Amino acid sequence: MPKIGLIDYGMGNLFSVQQAFKRLDQPVDVVCDIKSLKTCDALILPGVGAFDPAMTNLSNTDLIPSIIDWVNNGKPLLGICLGLQLLFESSDEGKLRGLGVLKGHIRRLPEEKNERIPHIGWSPINKINKCPILEDYPDSNWMYFVHSYSACPLEPKDTVATTSFGSTEVTSIVWHKNTGACQFHPEKSGIAGQKLIFNWIKWLKQTKF
Repeated sequence: MPKIGLIDYGMGNLFSVQQAFKRLDQPVDVVCDIKSLKTCDALILPGVGAFDPAMTNLSNTDLIPSIIDWVNNGKPLLGICLGLQLLFESSDEGKLRGLGVLKGHIRRLPEEKNERIPHIGWSPINKINKCPILEDYPDSNWMYFVHSYSACPLEPKDTVATTSFGSTEVTSIVWHKNTGACQFHPEKSGIAGQKLIFNWIKWLKQTKF
């Protein structure tokens, strides 16, 4: 069984994530420092809140260089919500640089008629490219979102699922090499979210890193 580390930098709903993995009989260990990170086989980067405070908090853990090395060395990482956005180079929401392990920028959601910002609630995701967590997955399924910004990857193929926001399709899942991330909260998305988490765990067990 892979050892999965859940990064704690003070801006993630750790309990909900832990409970989602517990329901699948997969333990998750909280990671607060470099020593505990090095014992893991895979990492989860959660996040709730704003971009700059999140990067400041993450910097205070001294984990940023280790996370960047982790991704660049092809080790698996799953980002959730703000955790997805932190993987990119920059954001409209703040002035600080992101982790930059994924190329691209985070942009504020567009002003759309009959749509509110922040986007809060259930919306379907639409598969557009293949990735391990979407294996044997329905073409469209509903997930729970809470966000005002979305990713614009430099490489279009890094976007593997989108969600309609008015007339605009925004990125809802990215996948690049062994790094994946969801703009929504799979841990709060019922059976559909559990299926994504199950697929990620299954992939970890079947793949050598």
